[in-house]
Amino acid sequence: MPAVDKLLLEEALQDSPQTRSLLSVFEEDAGTLTDYTNQLLQAIQRVYGAQNEMCLATQQLSKQLLAYEKQNFALGKGDEEVISTLHYFSKVVDELNVLHTELAKQLADTMVLPIIQFREKDLTEVSTLKDLFGLASHEHDLSMAKYSRLPKKKENEKVKTEVGKEVAAARRKQHLSSLQYYCALNALQYRKRMAMMEPMIGFAHGQINFFKKGAEMFSKHMDSFLSSVADMVQSIQVELEAEAEKMRVSQQEFLSVDESVYTPDSDVAAPQINRNLIQKAGYLNLRNKTGLVTTTWERLYFFTQGGNLMCQPRGAVAGGLIQDLDNCSVMAVDCEDRRYCFQITTPNGKSGIILQAESRKENEEWICAINNISRQIYLTDNPEAVAIKLNQTALQAVTPITSFGKKQESSCPSQNLKNSEMENENDKIVPNATASLPEAEELIAPGTPIQFDIVLPATEFLDQNRGSRRTNPFGETEDESFPEAEDSLLQQMFIVRFLGSMAVKTDSTTEVIYEAMRQVLAARAIHNIFRMTESHLMVTSQSLRLIDPQTQVSRANFELTSVTQFAAHQENKRLVGFVIRIPESTGEESLSTYIFESNSEGEKICYAINLGKEIIAVQKDPEALAQLMLSIPLTNDGKYVLLNDQPDDNDGNSSEHRGAESEA
Repeated sequence: MPAVDKLLLEEALQDSPQTRSLLSVFEEDAGTLTDYTNQLLQAIQRVYGAQNEMCLATQQLSKQLLAYEKQNFALGKGDEEVISTLHYFSKVVDELNVLHTELAKQLADTMVLPIIQFREKDLTEVSTLKDLFGLASHEHDLSMAKYSRLPKKKENEKVKTEVGKEVAAARRKQHLSSLQYYCALNALQYRKRMAMMEPMIGFAHGQINFFKKGAEMFSKHMDSFLSSVADMVQSIQVELEAEAEKMRVSQQEFLSVDESVYTPDSDVAAPQINRNLIQKAGYLNLRNKTGLVTTTWERLYFFTQGGNLMCQPRGAVAGGLIQDLDNCSVMAVDCEDRRYCFQITTPNGKSGIILQAESRKENEEWICAINNISRQIYLTDNPEAVAIKLNQTALQAVTPITSFGKKQESSCPSQNLKNSEMENENDKIVPNATASLPEAEELIAPGTPIQFDIVLPATEFLDQNRGSRRTNPFGETEDESFPEAEDSLLQQMFIVRFLGSMAVKTDSTTEVIYEAMRQVLAARAIHNIFRMTESHLMVTSQSLRLIDPQTQVSRANFELTSVTQFAAHQENKRLVGFVIRIPESTGEESLSTYIFESNSEGEKICYAINLGKEIIAVQKDPEALAQLMLSIPLTNDGKYVLLNDQPDDNDGNSSEHRGAESEA
């Protein structure tokens, strides 16, 4: 051990500047030692705190390992081996926790306590003696100053004696305190070396004992256990790598598909539609009413289950019932300028929910699936075979033909405004027979959607003819009396039921009306749609107006000048249809055919429409108008008689339903 620097006690009484200078060096060393000791104590306490935390952590770890068995894992099948392994590890951790607790106690006694004692005892003693030495030196300086001021001429022995005693006492006190202070500083040079060693000796002994006991406790039976666990982990790692490679290959295969898989409506022209579905699932947009005239659309997951349509919001555990599909009807509808919408109607005729698919293929497959379910095909022994058979029969029923029925070249109530010549003979209109009958594809595009309800949902309050009068949402028109009808030379009311409407490609022949009748009736038969909306059809010399018989609200209004073709069916005299030419916002025009069933013969409706168009044609020529009105026979009460306007004993409808009378 190298020599230790010391303060000479013999020089304590002299208190020379050299001694004071050497004392300041020792004091500086003591101050540095104090700062270092505080930092060292913080580091030691941190180690001790970490050891205590290790005790608490191992205790918590043991409890958490045992808690694995109590977790209700949704995919916990086959975890028995893992549970038993974790139980064993929990036991091992408990034994380690005992060792960590003993180590913490040993560190507290052999590492933390010595450094604290050194700081509190030795360093504090030096600091206290330093303060006492400073006070004694100050008192000595004061007494010496007082002694030096004793007078020379008037010397007082008594005062001199007292001051001398005071100086002697102060010098003795300073000498004593300096000796004690010097001794403490000299001893500190030895104690600081001991104080630095003792904590580390205690730390090392504690760790050695910890490792020795741990080796004795686990070396005997842990090797085989850890080896088996390592083998199990290795086997799991091999399986993981194999599965990861398999998933990587599958991912590359899935990503190598055509871009059309991600496009919602990639094959618009000719999608591959499965019409034999008896169950269907996927995302649809559900229309919700949020107010009197406001709606929202919500994207939800829908699926069929038996005869029910279920809905499951994202994140929900199970789905809920939305609609009972038994005996329901489904059809494509136009709604809020959205594509691929369809409506499910309940068996009692009430409008159900409106849904929107993301593509034409999804839209038609949903409609076919719901239609198959509504027929309760799912209750049969082989529902798929039954669905295939029914759909094959339905496809044969709607295979395009050149005519709806037997085409007669004789008397016909139709009016061809472009290719036929008008002839007034026996109060009947006879068009020139066409040279050849066009194909169905030339009249109506294949796959054209059919609208089976002319009335839009009541919550929308939309007027199909937006250029005309606005409809009051409270069920009343602005003018219940229809002022244009009062000024009209012709007013004729018929009771009709709307069957369907669809876009057509031409209005050059009445064959387009017959083909539309065939497709509408066939589609209603396929989709089990029997509900029809009854309306009053008012024919005036200006327009065709469909009126709600209950509220007298105008449902639709067509200018008579936009009617380019109209005809009644040759065999079923109650069927009547007309073609409307509607201008579009793009500047082009679209053609739509509307098909109705009337209580009276369709020829009467066609005759009234033709009469209205004749009135429009001669309205600017008063003489021709008067001659036209005089050509129509009158009854005794001054009413005009329409074509075939006589009572029918076989028809139970009233004369009002048959539209027998017209006022001019």
